Amino acid sequence: MTLSIAKQPTTRDPIGVTEARLYLVAALLVLGNLLLPALVHRLPQGGQAFLPIFFFTLVGGWRFGAAAGILTGTLSPVVNHLLTGMPAGPVLPSLTLQSVMLGGLAAAAAAGGRKPGLGALAALVGLHQALTLLPLALQAGIPTALAALQLRAPGLLLQVAGGSALLSWLARLPAGSGDAARGE
Repeated sequence: MTLSIAKQPTTRDPIGVTEARLYLVAALLVLGNLLLPALVHRLPQGGQAFLPIFFFTLVGGWRFGAAAGILTGTLSPVVNHLLTGMPAGPVLPSLTLQSVMLGGLAAAAAAGGRKPGLGALAALVGLHQALTLLPLALQAGIPTALAALQLRAPGLLLQVAGGSALLSWLARLPAGSGDAARGE
């Protein structure tokens, strides 16, 4: 006797580094991280306020796992810099580290079995901001770090609300050949 269990939509589809589709998925995520900044940089302080280069890194880490999040987090700032000059050279290493950290944190949060709801993403984005603003607070003072946080508020909302919406939509798509698709 076998039990038939209907497949539930998955919020995760981790991809290993040996799978060719990792590189296709990462390329698409990096493309998203090229296009979104191109849009928001048309607004005054758009890049600083909306943090567009982090959006698809968060989504990639959560949905596709650590390899996709870290690869997207590494390539997005570098490719953006090579093609557009943004982020500027002096902040490129720091922004790349922040991006890689977000991709890894997103993968770790999703691996814990959390659904990509507003609360889970708010906690993830809050932790990421605390870790990225701590050096600024130590170096320039808490008021400077709080001012930076205030400027970033629209981007944090975009990451939480937009990330939750996109991840919920992606959960309705069939999983690929990753562990989630095999039921492991």
